[in-house]
Amino acid sequence: QMADPFLYNTGDRSHYGCLGHEVQIEYLKAYVCSPSFSTDKAVIVVHDVFGWRFPDIRYIVDLIAGHGYIAICPDFFKGTEPWKSTDHWGDFADWMKAHDPMKVDKEADVVLKYLKEQCGAKKIGIVGFSWGGMAVHHLMLKNPQLTAGVSLYGIIRDSEERYNLLNPTFFIFGEKDHTISSDQIFLLEEKLKQYCKVSYKIKVYPGQVHGFAQLKPEDMKPDDKPYIEEARKDMIDWIKMFV
Repeated sequence: QMADPFLYNTGDRSHYGCLGHEVQIEYLKAYVCSPSFSTDKAVIVVHDVFGWRFPDIRYIVDLIAGHGYIAICPDFFKGTEPWKSTDHWGDFADWMKAHDPMKVDKEADVVLKYLKEQCGAKKIGIVGFSWGGMAVHHLMLKNPQLTAGVSLYGIIRDSEERYNLLNPTFFIFGEKDHTISSDQIFLLEEKLKQYCKVSYKIKVYPGQVHGFAQLKPEDMKPDDKPYIEEARKDMIDWIKMFV
């Protein structure tokens, strides 16, 4: 079997006791974590290919809630199977066709409605990782209700329409990401300069591979830890600035 070109090692993940709980919103299940005080600010977290139950993504939801936001990670795969590290890489393209990160508008609307009507949220941001980063890029072009976005190592390619961002968006990349070349990052920067009318930021973290920013502390390598922590702080700072 071909070596997996990009999926970070999901190996033996340390057990993670989540702080939040699961809810049902219309046809979607979601994981929600709220801060200890009431707030009208919320952040939607879009999971990667490993889905909404993956411990690393729940850790991120809890982390964001800890900064004072109602944080929610809906199941954007709508009950279908997420990608598993045991799946065959050769099947990935077909799996992606059935899990298109640009077909998330309906789910985003369902969650936005829930956050506004049930949680009293007035300002809502969004962050997404890998598959979820692509979904964030897409939604920041389409949905004006999202006041700010952070896309971590996920960009939409091959379309001239992908630069007219509606609200402030921050793109985070690892320097050694196999899936996103420096050419693509350079192109994104050039085109955003040309077309984008809102605040945006692009940042590349030295030596980091795809998936670096969502590792839990005990799964981090010492050399990577400062960059992981910096990326997370940058992500939170962007949300704090605009949401």
